[in-house]
Amino acid sequence: MHVKQRWRPRHGVAAVATVFLALCATLLTGTPSPASPSASVATASDPAAAQAGRPMENLGRGVVAVRTSPTQVLVSWRLLGLDPQGIGFNVYRSTAGGAAVKLNSAVLTGGTNYTDATANLTQSNSYHVRPVVGGAEQAPSAAFTLTGNHAQEPVVRVPLRDGGPVKFVWAGDLDGDGAYDYVLDRQTSPQRLEAYTGDGRFLWQVDMGPNSQNQDNIEPGSATIDVGHNDGVTVYDFDSDGRAEVAVRIANGVTFGDGTTWTHSDDSRQFMAILDGRTGALRNWASVPTDYLADGPMAARLGVAYLDGTTPSLVAYMKNRRDNGDFNLMMAAWRFDGDSLDQQWKWLRGNANAPDGHNTRAIDIDGDGTDEVAEIGFVLDGDGTLEYSMGEEGVVHGDRFHIADMDPGRPGLEGYGVQQSNPSGLLEYYYDASDGSMIWRHSGSPADVGRGMAGDVDPRFPGMEVWSFSGLYNAPGNRLTEPDSSLRPWPQLGLWWDGDLSMELLNDGKIEEWDPANPTPSGSLPRLVTTWNHGAVTAAQGGPTLVGDLFGDWREEAVYTNAAYDELIIFTTNQPTNTRLYTLAHNPAYRNAMTFKGYMQSHHVDYFLGNGMSPPPRPDITYAGAGSRSPDRP
Repeated sequence: MHVKQRWRPRHGVAAVATVFLALCATLLTGTPSPASPSASVATASDPAAAQAGRPMENLGRGVVAVRTSPTQVLVSWRLLGLDPQGIGFNVYRSTAGGAAVKLNSAVLTGGTNYTDATANLTQSNSYHVRPVVGGAEQAPSAAFTLTGNHAQEPVVRVPLRDGGPVKFVWAGDLDGDGAYDYVLDRQTSPQRLEAYTGDGRFLWQVDMGPNSQNQDNIEPGSATIDVGHNDGVTVYDFDSDGRAEVAVRIANGVTFGDGTTWTHSDDSRQFMAILDGRTGALRNWASVPTDYLADGPMAARLGVAYLDGTTPSLVAYMKNRRDNGDFNLMMAAWRFDGDSLDQQWKWLRGNANAPDGHNTRAIDIDGDGTDEVAEIGFVLDGDGTLEYSMGEEGVVHGDRFHIADMDPGRPGLEGYGVQQSNPSGLLEYYYDASDGSMIWRHSGSPADVGRGMAGDVDPRFPGMEVWSFSGLYNAPGNRLTEPDSSLRPWPQLGLWWDGDLSMELLNDGKIEEWDPANPTPSGSLPRLVTTWNHGAVTAAQGGPTLVGDLFGDWREEAVYTNAAYDELIIFTTNQPTNTRLYTLAHNPAYRNAMTFKGYMQSHHVDYFLGNGMSPPPRPDITYAGAGSRSPDRP
């Protein structure tokens, strides 16, 4: 195949296929901050503010309902990032297809959830909400239907086709209806990608081909996805048209959702492809740089960053191994404008002292409105130049790191990382994320510190706690708050679940809450949910396939499959809260984090989220698609 830097598709599906085949052949409680609303409530908006900010998903209300007891249902929905100040809601229920009845006697202005204790649960019940602005009801949301005699469980179930094990799931609005759809892998040989609507309607399949059969986690095949700390896939609305695309690193033999096959005479050559989220068809492609091709194909980790502050870019971490056992590391960025896919920059580590790890984060570390790309020991600026490296500070490779506003009393963001067998004895470190300067560090015998977590789990101390296997510390004060290793929580994943402002924990299929006033051994923490009691199985990496704020209010969902891999089991909170926050999916740092996999880590917002927090500022965003003044999504 003759390789060009870009391919511009012609109008019409048949013409696109023809060209392609030719190429292949050759808060808080209370009211939110002021916001720019949609057209239906335009009088409450600031016209100037509506023109600023990065375009993000034009999400709907994401209404969800779960049966919480024999007689009660929790209904939950989104507060959107640009909802106007003072917005309220009315909740409606339709039983067995009958007329909708308003359930609340007064407009709801607290937490965006409601407990219905009057439903006839032997019949189907459909719930929707209507925003209330300035005393006037707005258009209704889309409805969520709870089937008659529904199980009492904190779960939404999405049917899948038969197809083999699943390691990762990505969320994106593939069809532009304001609700998240799902893309997932199939860990078969060859591997496959599949896409489904949010209610489980199958959309398309991509066969990753013969070059996905080598599934070694360090030196995989040129089209292999989702092995080790690599993924090679991400999902996002790259051209901000209101519909998400699928980005995937491809090689010879990949067959797209429309049946066309990518061919190239060299199985080691790799390309970045942008697929139509509705059909799985190729929209455009670009070559992966060949600087390290002599050492074979490059494994990849993909995600999204707004490198200029206003436009999403595809960011790739790519790595292969030299014959002497050392690794080549390349990072690169591309922009897709709906037509062409253009490389913006590439960065080669070479012999630079720039330590990488097992996951990547994209976040505005210095508050200038543009995102940087962060690894465990270095940061790249939005133009692909090295912003700083902590290699000179003694940081080496490690498994986990976090960047968040861990100290609300200190300007900016902080980072926390752990180390793998650092010869200097460095075990864990806490630093200023804007410049990499160390705030404190802990050292001891060289050890592989395989886990590290950050979140507010102890309301007795201001800010977040950080912990690994060396102790639980309040990060701002470097204070050891739980020295007994048997009594601190396991440092796996955090999960916002029960509605208070202390983070819950997701560990080995258990949603748990650590009580600092009455700590218990980490193996017997108070358990809120046991996922396997609802048929869930852990994925290949030992956890969920996805964590994110997918629907309902600001609490997070955890996505698993069943043992037969023919159903997504999405755990969603069953507990009411008065805490009102805009959906985490409209926070730029959090939504970026949802696009990266690697060794799965907790996502963080760019404001302090925890006990004693201040109301977060309105996110500096607009809504993609029809524009920031598009009608309120259902």
